[in-house]
Amino acid sequence: MTLAEGGIDLFIPETYDIVWSLIILVIVAVFFYKFFMPKFNAIFDERAAKIEGNIAKAEQAKKDADEAKAKYEAQLSTARVDAAKIRDDARAEASHIISDARSRAESDAAQITASAQRSIESQQQQAIVSLKGEVGALATALAGKILGAKLEDNDVQSSMIDSMIDDLDAKK
Repeated sequence: MTLAEGGIDLFIPETYDIVWSLIILVIVAVFFYKFFMPKFNAIFDERAAKIEGNIAKAEQAKKDADEAKAKYEAQLSTARVDAAKIRDDARAEASHIISDARSRAESDAAQITASAQRSIESQQQQAIVSLKGEVGALATALAGKILGAKLEDNDVQSSMIDSMIDDLDAKK
């Protein structure tokens, strides 16, 4: 039936049209629920499981990364402690080497000084002996000129030189 008022056609369905439409709708809904919904639910469940699996994998990866980071930080800390120990040991060893070198240098310097002192004393003794000989010869020549005679006897020369040197040593 149509109602034509003001140029608008309005269709009003009959009751049997509504009933048959509802029956077809229920059949389509049952068919959809029976055949398509399980597949949709399976796909949704599979995706949910996959997402949960990925979340679990991500949590495990995060846990592994945290453990690796903690292990790395522990190794880094250990390496820093070891480096500090090696540095301290090296400083102590360097100090020990320096003190040993200083001790050896002081010992070598003392030996060189003692050797130089012995050399100086030896040269001084040689100079004294040489001077005694020259002074004795000069004294003998001078005494000979004073006395007007040559002192040719070696025993007289030696005793005269020795007494003169003894007199000089006594005056010091």
